Amino acid sequence: MGDARDRVVASNRKARRNYDLLDTWEAGLVLRGSEVKSLRESKVQITEAFAREERGELWLLGLHIAPYANTGDDSTGHDPDRPRKLLLHRREIIRIVDRMQREGLTLVPLSLYFSNGRAKVEIALARGRDLHDKRQALVRREADREADRAIARNRRR
Repeated sequence: MGDARDRVVASNRKARRNYDLLDTWEAGLVLRGSEVKSLRESKVQITEAFAREERGELWLLGLHIAPYANTGDDSTGHDPDRPRKLLLHRREIIRIVDRMQREGLTLVPLSLYFSNGRAKVEIALARGRDLHDKRQALVRREADREADRAIARNRRR
């Protein structure tokens, strides 16, 4: 995702706070034309989204893509909350589903972006954090920041 042509449309900062992220993948999305136009205008809500396996395929649920405003009539629009199919290799799907079932993990989207003109979603296998774990992560992050600041101050001297 480091190319200059890549453009992040939406990111799920809540996922990084509420979950321990274990593995990440880049997946394509099956979209309609009006959905792509809405994505290009960043009319998307990703925070409540998650993925589920159904009949050997992965589906992204809870992703809200607002209807495109510039359509002539309502019949050409799309359902904003419909499930959207994730495009991954069969081996990846099997590996993800196996870990989800075996370890009780959740599949959450981290970011939605365009790569070479195609809509992509970065998904992660994640384990939920308790409130205690969230606090520990916050304390650890603050300690790391303070250590980095101290190192930077010593370099300047």
